[in-house]
Amino acid sequence: MKKYLLIAALAVASIAAYAQPRAIGVNLGYGVGFSYQHGFGESNMLDVAAQVPFFNGIGGKVTYDWIDPFNAPVPWNEKGEWHWYMGVGGSAGIYGFKAPNWYAGVAGHIGIEYDFWFPFQLSLDWRPTIGVVGYHGDNGGGFGFNTAGLYDGITLGVRYKF
Repeated sequence: MKKYLLIAALAVASIAAYAQPRAIGVNLGYGVGFSYQHGFGESNMLDVAAQVPFFNGIGGKVTYDWIDPFNAPVPWNEKGEWHWYMGVGGSAGIYGFKAPNWYAGVAGHIGIEYDFWFPFQLSLDWRPTIGVVGYHGDNGGGFGFNTAGLYDGITLGVRYKF
């Protein structure tokens, strides 16, 4: 009996995961990023991004986003659909290959996207990060506040929806 319940639960989970809209693509900005979006219904999504910040490191951001929050959709929809979204999550990574510095913190996400009538999507995003940074220097190392993360997150996204 337990085996049949497990099989049924896995079947329902796989069907539910397949029915959710997803997108994979590239974000271009102050560096490059690769993103995967997984929708949870029509009003929520999870955005996972691997980034190459400043083309001098590697990092990742995960945000949980609300689509058209406050029930305020973009009013000019013609052939495709406009949506805006905002969310919060986390970010971590390293930069500087000679003397690597690390950063970690809270990530935000706000943007607007246009979903074409075919499986293609364009977006303009801002993904700021606020947190701590650990650095190396001539006097050893230390910690500081990550202010550069407020400026590196403006990107243009191109995604394929499946």
